[in-house]
Amino acid sequence: MTKSSQAGKPNGKKDYHAPGHDMAQIEVQPESCVAQTAQYDLKGKPESVTIHAGSLMTNWSSNSLPKSNGLPNFSSRSANRVKSEEAKGFKPSSSHYENVGEGEYRTETTSFISTNQGGVLGSQASEKPIHSSCVGTHQNGREQQSPSHIDPLFPPLPLYGPPSWKNKLKCLLIRISAAFLSLAFLNFFVLGSLMTSIPKGIKKIIYKLTLRDVKELRLFHEEECRRADIHAEKQKSWDHRTSAEKIGGDQEGIADDYPPTEGGRDKLVRDVGYYARRVGLDVDVFRVRTEDGFLIDLWHVYDPKEYMVPEARTSDTDNPRKMLKPSEKKLKFPVLLMHGLLQSSGAYCSNDDDSLAFWLCKSGFDVWLGNNRCGFSPSHESFVQTDPRMWCWNIRQMGIFDLPALTEKVLTETGFDKLGLVCHSQGTAETLIALSKHQRPSFGDKLTVFCGLAPAAYAGPIIDRFYFRFIRKISPFLFEMVFGVHAFIPFMMRMHSFLSPKIYGWLGYKVFSFMFNWSDARWERRLRNRFFQFAPVYVSAETMRWWLGQDGFAKHRCILSTEEPTSCEGKGGSGVSQIGDISTKRQWYNEQVPPFAMWVCGNDQLVDGRRLLERLTNGEEPHVKMVHSKVIEDYEHLDVIWAINAVDQVFTEIRQVLWKTCHARDRCRVPDGCGAVPAWMPE
Repeated sequence: MTKSSQAGKPNGKKDYHAPGHDMAQIEVQPESCVAQTAQYDLKGKPESVTIHAGSLMTNWSSNSLPKSNGLPNFSSRSANRVKSEEAKGFKPSSSHYENVGEGEYRTETTSFISTNQGGVLGSQASEKPIHSSCVGTHQNGREQQSPSHIDPLFPPLPLYGPPSWKNKLKCLLIRISAAFLSLAFLNFFVLGSLMTSIPKGIKKIIYKLTLRDVKELRLFHEEECRRADIHAEKQKSWDHRTSAEKIGGDQEGIADDYPPTEGGRDKLVRDVGYYARRVGLDVDVFRVRTEDGFLIDLWHVYDPKEYMVPEARTSDTDNPRKMLKPSEKKLKFPVLLMHGLLQSSGAYCSNDDDSLAFWLCKSGFDVWLGNNRCGFSPSHESFVQTDPRMWCWNIRQMGIFDLPALTEKVLTETGFDKLGLVCHSQGTAETLIALSKHQRPSFGDKLTVFCGLAPAAYAGPIIDRFYFRFIRKISPFLFEMVFGVHAFIPFMMRMHSFLSPKIYGWLGYKVFSFMFNWSDARWERRLRNRFFQFAPVYVSAETMRWWLGQDGFAKHRCILSTEEPTSCEGKGGSGVSQIGDISTKRQWYNEQVPPFAMWVCGNDQLVDGRRLLERLTNGEEPHVKMVHSKVIEDYEHLDVIWAINAVDQVFTEIRQVLWKTCHARDRCRVPDGCGAVPAWMPE
């Protein structure tokens, strides 16, 4: 079985081809605007290729597409291959359908490509790198689009030509510049975090000299001491090879049913499987291919007692997942968890039994952990890490490509047609974007509910701190010179290889605490260094430019509205709840949006969750049905997943919402504590 420590490495397993865009989301271009594209191999040699946006779309079927005379017609050879692949449970990308010559692919379709994203779809979503040359002119390396295609919320992404010596030299100079300037930027935060730690250090010294324990000032000091005693007993029990089942004491008394297969002294490692085995669970790793060619990690958390190693693998799959043992029990309902900015889904697995992923698994759900592109080990089917085209994406691509690919893989593995989605921070932002009527609204048909933790739709007050204002004021050119055109400050990830895990975790907390103004007051201090083994991860400089730059989120302070519409929000009258009385242009969502549930941190400086709740509940989004909403007044941005009392404040409610909205309750095992939870009926 593949362990999670191998998550970042290609393992030769088959990559899953997720379904592509619905025709309803693709803008039909006039005949005169049909894209003519030239394709290059990785050595910069042009190939004889013509490919249109139809090659981006997968999972073609007459039932899922609108009736139109302009629909693509694949050859019988392609159709037979599609049927063969689908019979095996795979839905291959249409860019793989027809091989009409050596090194040549051709798709006989009209052009349906929408170019309002700087040519990302046209330039980087096919099997091989494509350089678009059809839409407007290029200026300063960015695509100049016609006014009808410009979206102020998602400005054009850079366009990079073939890897010629001139382009390679330019990228090299930018990398050298960014290596020094971004390191200086990082050092500012390191020094700032150390300087702000001086008063706390002095306070500790004073308390120690006066024979007092400064830890007694912590909010959950008694609970931390109780958990520390339980942890010490478990470690002693493991060392003497006695059963951990005799210890007990974990929440809801479920520890006895999950004997650990790892134990002893805690190790600080970046391995979710290790922490899962410490609580009696385990993790399998899947590699998922997105439509634009990224290979991303999907982790499956499971109870090893319910699975077995198959005697022989079937010929149509190489997936690492073990087979379910024959059982009269019903299936568990699948839940997908998505992480926040600069994190991986390891954030859901680092709090022992109180980790959200482990807690939901032991409660009776089938838990899957999704990771966005690049993560700990960037991988693309065509590009190498030094190619700037590999990093030409932002949060929009995460929403419309990564989320659907991960979701479709989970549904294929579990046999369900819908799942519950739980996201934190940036994960909520990419979901809100993907579900919007202008992006990929059909994604909502795959979800029973969307649970948002610390939802990131509106900016919080921290966006006006001087260092964020500095980033917002610099031009795109200066941003490239400071942060590059590849990964955002990659030195942060490389530090993991030469710093001890303890120092890395301590420094990670100090830097992010200084940058985002949060504290560990509600966390279990013993686990803090473990939390930051899974952060930061690789993310594109373009993503950070969208969050912090002069023409993205920091400017509009909202993910889906510009400054003009947001200034009018919340001013609706008594009749605003009626769909006919609201301007549909201002609505983010249509009837395909799933039910929402939101948990807002009341003391969150990073995002303004209250403003999102106001929009969703005052009638401005008539298609959104709120299943649950809660403002936890004293919580900070990360407390919603790491606080000591998060089980009582958040997790139990998530469990109830997931079961309340489950559309297949007759097929599924009833989660613990949900026997009396009624099915949710929309009003």
